[in-house]
Amino acid sequence: MDASQLDNGAAEREQRFEAAIRNTAPGTPMRLALDMILAGHLGALICVGDTENVLAAGDDGFRLDVSFTANRLFELCKMDGAVVVDRDLTKILRANYHLNPDPSLPTSETGTRHRTAARMSLLTKATVIAVSSRRSVVHVYVDGKGYELKSVGSLLSTVNQLTVAMQNTRNQLDRSLLRLTSLELDNVVTLGDVTDIFYLFEVLLSAGEELDGCIVQLGSEGKVTRMQREEYLAGVDEAYTLMIRDYAVDSSEDAARAIRKRLHDTVNSQLRSARLVAKLLGFTDGRGEDAIMTPLGLRTLSRVSVVREGMADKIVDEYGSLQEVLEAVDDDPSRLGEIGVKNPGVLANSLHRMWGKGE
Repeated sequence: MDASQLDNGAAEREQRFEAAIRNTAPGTPMRLALDMILAGHLGALICVGDTENVLAAGDDGFRLDVSFTANRLFELCKMDGAVVVDRDLTKILRANYHLNPDPSLPTSETGTRHRTAARMSLLTKATVIAVSSRRSVVHVYVDGKGYELKSVGSLLSTVNQLTVAMQNTRNQLDRSLLRLTSLELDNVVTLGDVTDIFYLFEVLLSAGEELDGCIVQLGSEGKVTRMQREEYLAGVDEAYTLMIRDYAVDSSEDAARAIRKRLHDTVNSQLRSARLVAKLLGFTDGRGEDAIMTPLGLRTLSRVSVVREGMADKIVDEYGSLQEVLEAVDDDPSRLGEIGVKNPGVLANSLHRMWGKGE
């Protein structure tokens, strides 16, 4: 099996896992049934999807083929054996079904119900749900891996911690970017300044990814959290990419995407190393954190209202760096009009104000 097939297999498993979490999130019929099963102190084994292979791995039980509802599933789970449901959660096909997965399939689970669930998820592409009556917990299995469903209260506690962290980090990032703009205009940016900000970008985005997972698990309870996430991450993607292009050896968009991926794949604590960040940006001279960095100015120019989309690239292509643009603005702002800036005087005034030289 080649690398592409392995990647496709991993992507398929990830999609099935995400679908399983969405189907069992608060507000869904399946979650309502699971909550009823837990409240009734019942155990349950539920197979969702890949019904042909699931049915081939068992026998007995009752053939039903009835519409899926939370109440029906709850009532049927009062019997022993598994309940088999179609992939789209529209039909209940079997109840009290006796499953016989290959006992040689590996699993670290200990309870009979959970061992069966893990092995069935290895044997088939079904999502298998096991409810423990003794411990009052629900595990969802995909491809042999189990995930414990968390309560809404537990998820909201995690959400609160993440949103506070994101709010604090975003405030710190905004202050650091304002300071960076001043340093760029004065041409005194160091590699240490750039490193600190890349670190903040990654801390914020990592927290956002964790919050994404909570939002999926919260289902209908996650609307407010989703809005908070959007607020904290507003404009971050564009600013991050433009900053990478400003300081990378190769300022192309393709190179920026590759660098951003390498930054994201690096452990956050390691991103405090200026030498490592310089290497990721394409520098090979072993420069330290005090090295002066010369920005192209894409991020700063893009903040000016009269610089429409794509114009910052044209300005930088013409002048080479932010400092060259500033010199051109001082000498003759009208020259900017020759490359398509519609209001060169406004751009000049904006840059002067940002530089602290406005009237």
